[in-house]
Amino acid sequence: MLCLSGIFSFLFNLFISLFFVSLFCRLIGRSTFPFFIHKVPIAKGSAFWIPVIQVIASFNFLLAIVMAVNFLKYKKSHWWLSCYVWAVWLEGPLGFGLLMSCRIAQAFQLYYVFVKRRLPPIRSHMFLPLILLPWVAGAAVIHEKKPLNYRCHFGTYWTIPVVCLHSLYVAVLMGFTRAIRHIEFRFHELRDLWQGILGSASVIGVWVFAYILNEIHDDISWLQVASRFMLLLTASILVLVFFSISIAQPLLSQISLRKREPLELKTMGQVLGIPESGLLLQREQAVDIDPNEPLDKLLLNKRFRQSFMAFADSCLAGESVHFFDEVHELGKIPIDDPVRRIYMARHIINKYIIAGAAMEVNISHRIRQEILATTDLTHPDLFTNALHELTQLMKMNLAKDYWSSMYFIKFKEEARMRSCEHEMEEMRGYDFSPRLSSVNATDDPFHQDHFSRGFTQHSHASYLR
Repeated sequence: MLCLSGIFSFLFNLFISLFFVSLFCRLIGRSTFPFFIHKVPIAKGSAFWIPVIQVIASFNFLLAIVMAVNFLKYKKSHWWLSCYVWAVWLEGPLGFGLLMSCRIAQAFQLYYVFVKRRLPPIRSHMFLPLILLPWVAGAAVIHEKKPLNYRCHFGTYWTIPVVCLHSLYVAVLMGFTRAIRHIEFRFHELRDLWQGILGSASVIGVWVFAYILNEIHDDISWLQVASRFMLLLTASILVLVFFSISIAQPLLSQISLRKREPLELKTMGQVLGIPESGLLLQREQAVDIDPNEPLDKLLLNKRFRQSFMAFADSCLAGESVHFFDEVHELGKIPIDDPVRRIYMARHIINKYIIAGAAMEVNISHRIRQEILATTDLTHPDLFTNALHELTQLMKMNLAKDYWSSMYFIKFKEEARMRSCEHEMEEMRGYDFSPRLSSVNATDDPFHQDHFSRGFTQHSHASYLR
């Protein structure tokens, strides 16, 4: 009997270990899939490190549950194997608390950007530690008082404030979610927040239920195992489904683990459904480019802008042209569509304006701060001053070299070929005219018939007169 019990315990521990490892591997795979398969550029700032922190917090949370509820039998011979390390610090401030704090930080950003229509007054790397302070303070108090028993369980006196702390963060997340519920998001941000709230509340409920079962029916081994396994399973679903990918990255929300084909939506304009975003019309009529015209007027031509952008990229100075292109796409969104304008404006700010951005443009500090401190992200002149500065820089640096480059020669040759093709299409258009216009009268019997009838009627009219 003891031998069977030992075998069962070994197999159960092996199953839990494999389950935990496979779950964490899937979590890592789901978070890194867009970057390795579709070669999505890695974002900077909170759009990058908040998902990374969520993955680390998910690992800490699941590992703390496995260790704290005695899924794995081990001797607590070292301080780092203590219940206060796993059940207090790793499960609280570095696990569930960190997960909820990341989600609250994202909801806080969505509230300010889409409801207030401005950037948050405090950056995420400062806001996240502030909302995590109650967890750190609570863990420090518990570590000092040492209320845990030999099974790493709290007494009834400590269980109530611990559950209240967990519920408080769920309530704060619910408050921010209710404040943005009227916004018509395009990438399911609101749905993801409500799912996170539901999952978090479910974990708290299962944790309380498992605690009660383990405290009241501590003599029923199978009940303890079942309740602990249910707690681990619920927590695993929570972190895998709701916390593995950041809701602050709309481009990544278009990518699925099941889609192995090349990514078709490459720009934010295409994702937002801006008309003709990134497309060149094949039948577009060629336009003569005069180098003496203002550069900002020339850049309005899509084909010229693409040629000029390729030249700038070859000179490792394409940020300004890319910025002009995306601001031009922003101008296509109607003023009465504030949600899409906010998506595009925030994308431009994160990509070109903030310090250390992936394609930070060279503009003055005054204009940069004007954009970052704007009170209306939907304003049509939000990037006008920045465009004026960058156009002057491109005119002095890039434009002079472009007119003598192979890119401009190639552009003129392609324009000439398109012009010839357009003329040939117009010539071919005459082939579809009626037969009377393309056949000689002497060869057309129908024309002779019409002519004879006309001649007879004309002669009869003359005779009457």
